[in-house]
Amino acid sequence: MMHTYKRLSFVLLDIRRKKEEIDMKMRVFLMVGIIAILISTATAIPGIATFYTQYVPSACYGNQSQGVMVAAASDTFWNGGAACGKYYNVRCTRDHNVTVKIVDHCPDCSSTIDLSREAFAKIAKPMAGIVIDIDYHQVEVTQRLD
Repeated sequence: MMHTYKRLSFVLLDIRRKKEEIDMKMRVFLMVGIIAILISTATAIPGIATFYTQYVPSACYGNQSQGVMVAAASDTFWNGGAACGKYYNVRCTRDHNVTVKIVDHCPDCSSTIDLSREAFAKIAKPMAGIVIDIDYHQVEVTQRLD
């Protein structure tokens, strides 16, 4: 009887240790997630977005279509065409976001970034107005968006 009790004690102790180990891993995972969100939010740049509807031809790709999840960069970050092909995550203040590829230049835009109508519709209702407040930051994308 004593032998069974000791064995049961070791099993319970082992279970308790495994639970503590899992709890610790979950805490670490949660902290990493929180840190990633804080870094992402801290690097976002405030701006204004508008939308447009004719995507070809574009300043970056001429008559070659790049799909519909595209945008035109204002002089704010056009940088003589260096923005061509770069991807940006654009987040509306309502917490909806979309990732777009810069394919064009909008030299006289009143906004920071001119989104395709389709991209704009992912974060705001186009009928609600053409101008919205946003936060944006450059991201790495390895595959085509649409």
